[in-house]
Amino acid sequence: MRENRLRTLWQADKAAVNGWLAVPSSFSAEVMAHQGWDTLTIDLQHGVIDYAQMVTLLQAISTTPTVPIVRVPWLEPGIIMKTLDAGAYGVICPMVSTREDAQRLVAYSHYAPQGTRSFGPVRALLYGGADYPVEANRTVVAFAMIETAQALDNIDAILGVEGLDAIYVGPSDLSLALGCKPVFDDVEPKVAEAIAHIVARARAHGVQAGIHNGRTDVALARIAKGYRFVTVASDARILAAGSQDILSAMRKGA
Repeated sequence: MRENRLRTLWQADKAAVNGWLAVPSSFSAEVMAHQGWDTLTIDLQHGVIDYAQMVTLLQAISTTPTVPIVRVPWLEPGIIMKTLDAGAYGVICPMVSTREDAQRLVAYSHYAPQGTRSFGPVRALLYGGADYPVEANRTVVAFAMIETAQALDNIDAILGVEGLDAIYVGPSDLSLALGCKPVFDDVEPKVAEAIAHIVARARAHGVQAGIHNGRTDVALARIAKGYRFVTVASDARILAAGSQDILSAMRKGA
């Protein structure tokens, strides 16, 4: 089966630099993938990408060594299984707040006897290889998003679920849940404390921790604190920021 380079990085205690795909274009996904991101996450929860478009983005990413990941809309078995059948090598699931939520995520993303995933890896066989059915449970990565006050209270119970590979912190939703302004980077002290606590507990349980960031300096600081999967920017934000830089320079020059 094709290697999941995300797991290889983690085995060496290295951090993966993740890009975010919000634009429903296979060409823009292909351009992003060819820049050398360790992983690229297709966002089905927010934004404008649908399932059929997601498949074309997965195909574009597969022209490179970049690992394809999908954030699904919700903790729902159908979309998790279809996403994996399409060839995603990781699934990020939002709003996992309890041990039972985490157990369901593990079940939906693993074949029996570890889980309840239905068999039908139509494109996953093409991407992963003929031995996908045998190796999928050891290869695919399941991320539980930690972004609620309830999840923070239940963090040890969530991290103790067998088969849960990783967690992913959503700073904006976590900030809202803690009564603070929703931001990625310059979070309020209460949220910063929670972010530090989450990664400490994850490392204690041997579970990988990831987090969403808006700036490289913040992502690097969070790697230093133990996070091993850091999202830095989305295709949409890069497009907007690049355009703003060009226009600013031109208008100043004019």
